[in-house]
Amino acid sequence: QVQLVESGGGLVQPGGSLRLSCAASGFTFSRNVMNWYRQAPGKERELVATSARIGGSIKLDSVKGRFTLARDNAKNTVYLQMNSLKPEDTAVYYCNVKIATIEYWGQGTQVTVSS
Repeated sequence: QVQLVESGGGLVQPGGSLRLSCAASGFTFSRNVMNWYRQAPGKERELVATSARIGGSIKLDSVKGRFTLARDNAKNTVYLQMNSLKPEDTAVYYCNVKIATIEYWGQGTQVTVSS
């Protein structure tokens, strides 16, 4: 059974930092591409970053230079380090994996950037 569990969200002031974690189980983590998405209120879900088996990249232009991606295959975990956070980064952040034709999602973790 595929499970994705996000953690690390919270309330942070503008300019602050958070590190999100996504712990995965139920599949061969090291062989799969992991994604981070986010969805702000009233907006469509958007792709933030993609972690390939080796390497990865930030996909969303508005966070390039502020967000970085890391992956620990030994821990079946992918991380999203978010620095210099802005109010417009406020969203629910989701972890995602596509296995064969099925997409799996975590429950999401809320990130709120506000003074």
